[in-house]
Amino acid sequence: MRFALMTEPQQGLSYAEILALARTAEDAGLEAFFRSDHNGSFPNDAASPTTDAWTTLAGLARDTTRIRLGTLVSPVTFRIPGSLAKVVATADEMSGGRIELGMGAGWNEQEHEQLGIPFPTLVERYDMLEEALAVIHGLWAEPDGWSYQGTRWHVRDALFRPKSTFGGQRHTHLILGGDGGPRLSRLVATYADEFNRQSASPERVREAYDNVRRACSKIGRDPDTVVLSAMVGVLVGESEGDIKERVRSVLELTGASGDANAWLAERRGRWIMGTPDEAWERVRALEAVEVQRIMLQDFLPRDLEMVRLMGAIFSSG
Repeated sequence: MRFALMTEPQQGLSYAEILALARTAEDAGLEAFFRSDHNGSFPNDAASPTTDAWTTLAGLARDTTRIRLGTLVSPVTFRIPGSLAKVVATADEMSGGRIELGMGAGWNEQEHEQLGIPFPTLVERYDMLEEALAVIHGLWAEPDGWSYQGTRWHVRDALFRPKSTFGGQRHTHLILGGDGGPRLSRLVATYADEFNRQSASPERVREAYDNVRRACSKIGRDPDTVVLSAMVGVLVGESEGDIKERVRSVLELTGASGDANAWLAERRGRWIMGTPDEAWERVRALEAVEVQRIMLQDFLPRDLEMVRLMGAIFSSG
């Protein structure tokens, strides 16, 4: 099992705080550091600062040395695909081949409205995602002179430099995340290197992975060439007292109301939560349904001690 840290810097983190978090994850032995890609701050304080995902990742590419870096996920609505392909390839070159691009259809309408970014219907956003994947994959992997005629974007006689092959793969590692429905599974089979099941549970993972495997087989792709991962909320502590204190911190940070014990009980069945032994019970349940990598979704991004504990638990497991 491989482990990555997934963070939510839109909760008001400055670049210095993001760097401290990424370096802590690197020193703790976690494989990768992912950040959300949001333009607005949430939950709780909407007035908190929010940094651009790819600007900060470019900084991390120079300010870290070993850990892999990426987004989960970049909404297709935020950037023109050709421009995004260039930004990601540049960050990958800056990092020496450690960048991973997660893409999705986007969902937060308010943060689009606040910056004047169009927010089409879900069907239209999926149409955009499919076309953007074709463009990005083509620019990265097709030979010079490649052209593409889409509904929204057109490419003519492409000449893309530098090529996105710094990690020694066919192109920068491309992740699609979601529920694994028929359309997404087809896009994973066609373009992606990894499928990430969000809000994962063993039951949800099993169904989604089966969909991806069938979609791969349908187009003649070896299903084993797709990495199967899961994003799972995480809250761990050395003791029950540590865990309860961290629950109180999450409730305060997110502005959630209600009883801490009820909050804890509701998530114990679906998060990686508890003492180290309890956390590993959850990991083994995911491993049993063929999860290959877990993105540990951390809602306490300033709690560096918990990141160190995650490294102690999972990098030695």
